[in-house]
Amino acid sequence: MKSKNNPFPLFENIKTIIAETQHYIVRNVNAAMILTYFQIGKMIVEDEQQGSQRAEYAKETLTHLSNGLNKEFGKGYSLSNLEYMRSFYIIYRHRIPQSVIGKFNQLLIPQTVSGELTIPFHLSWTHYIQLLKIKNEDERNFYEIEAAGNNWSVRELQRQYNSALFERLALSKDKDGVKQLATKGQIVEKPADALKSHYVLEFLGLKEESKYSESDFETAIIDKLEHFMLELGKGFLFEGRQRRFTFEGDNFFVDLVFYNRLLKCFVLFDLKIGKLTHQDIGQMQMYVNFYDRKIKTKDENPTIGIILCKEENRTVIEFTLPEDNNQIFAKEYKAVLPSKEALKRQLE
Repeated sequence: MKSKNNPFPLFENIKTIIAETQHYIVRNVNAAMILTYFQIGKMIVEDEQQGSQRAEYAKETLTHLSNGLNKEFGKGYSLSNLEYMRSFYIIYRHRIPQSVIGKFNQLLIPQTVSGELTIPFHLSWTHYIQLLKIKNEDERNFYEIEAAGNNWSVRELQRQYNSALFERLALSKDKDGVKQLATKGQIVEKPADALKSHYVLEFLGLKEESKYSESDFETAIIDKLEHFMLELGKGFLFEGRQRRFTFEGDNFFVDLVFYNRLLKCFVLFDLKIGKLTHQDIGQMQMYVNFYDRKIKTKDENPTIGIILCKEENRTVIEFTLPEDNNQIFAKEYKAVLPSKEALKRQLE
């Protein structure tokens, strides 16, 4: 008999099973492909070592191998892809225990084996090609952790790398904090953990030299809200725009309001297209005080206010805010992707 709430229970139940099975198949076929490429890379390296091949000879061997495999199995075994497989084995051979290889034919790929951490097999081979291009081990580990934990697409991984996310987070941390990024990824436990040295908003399409108003700026963010929240980082939920409150007949508006579920607090954004002033900081202080006293509950943490501006004024920030400030922050935004090389030099 058909339920009033669900007129086709059989259809829904079968649909659920099919969806779960497809997810399982995709995940395990992907893992099988990665392990196949890992073993091909291992065989290439061992062949080179046994033959003590010169670089020119090794290249010639890979060229013949590529031609033969493509003829036998179709595309997917280009010279460059074989070289990626070789690099994949060299870089990750200590991360894939032999016990995982032993389960290869069973298509049961665990994330840990006898307490040993393996690689995230739900990342695609294309993800790993992007990771292999990152020479610095700490930086590569960071992007691997973040891509796996946040389910980044390949395009989002490329965008976060190109926007120098690792450097922008590392600039605000000490040596131990930078090492934590490489081993655990971005951990958000206090307000400063959720902040970057600056925010890159190239996806808004705002040119550095063009003129636009704060209203244009806000509208562009709302139009690209999903991209903006990815740039903000972990735990952000959108609560609203132009949130109004009134004091003695005067109306005030908070440009953007978010909630961070990891920090358990409201995060207010005020958008400024010019250089930061002490009036901007005073205005944000009022917004934060209002939310702390009138909006947040006893179980929630103090509100965070972020002034997103075109140009910081460090002296004004230093002498306007208290030394122990941990609620109000001013951060620059960039309308174009920054130079990774410049950020790397700054970090070093």
